[in-house]
Amino acid sequence: MTFTERRRIRREPKYVLDNTVVGDSWRMFRIMSEFVDGFDAMSAVDVPAVTIYGSARTPEDDKYYKLTVSIARELAESGYGVITGGGPGIMEAANKGAMEAGGVSIGLNISLPHEQKPNPYTNFPLDFKYFFVRKVMFMKYSMGFICMPGGFGSLDELFESLTLIQTQRIKPFPIVLVGSEFWSGLVDWIEDKLLGYGNISSEDTSLFQILDDSSEVVNYIRKAVIV
Repeated sequence: MTFTERRRIRREPKYVLDNTVVGDSWRMFRIMSEFVDGFDAMSAVDVPAVTIYGSARTPEDDKYYKLTVSIARELAESGYGVITGGGPGIMEAANKGAMEAGGVSIGLNISLPHEQKPNPYTNFPLDFKYFFVRKVMFMKYSMGFICMPGGFGSLDELFESLTLIQTQRIKPFPIVLVGSEFWSGLVDWIEDKLLGYGNISSEDTSLFQILDDSSEVVNYIRKAVIV
């Protein structure tokens, strides 16, 4: 291994948050630049945008991939921009639907060791290194969240949005969980355990809506977010 290769490994560790090399405080400038670039770019979007997220592992022949394409297409036809994480799976499906309808198709891509690679259906791509900067862009510039079936990342984004709305850190916006067969078990657990143990209030369970049909999803968004 050459000296240059060894230096590159030290500069770009796999576990980014565990990197504590000398000069680590200089990373703050990279973080600041990502915020500045993100704010400047996203503030130029002149249509209300809705974030669609879900699993990066969903194949093209999956019913939820096809449903996501339909939802994104209808949103774009109704005058909304579509924001995704810019990667494969559900993200690709959402960007594909928006682009095919001639809408604004935003992809906030992030560098990961696996799973994540940019999809070809964004006409407004942005690249990020830090999850928390990227998540701020989702929260700040989205007028609504549409949650398709996903994994840990999708759950993280869902519960962060619910937490910020619950604690009144952000203005409430519509959150739709698409796919009752996928989400009903989680919702039952929330109502049984979180609400049952008094860890949330009854009104907190009204912060989201479970829907299955693409037109129902888009109509729900349209009632809450006027173009």
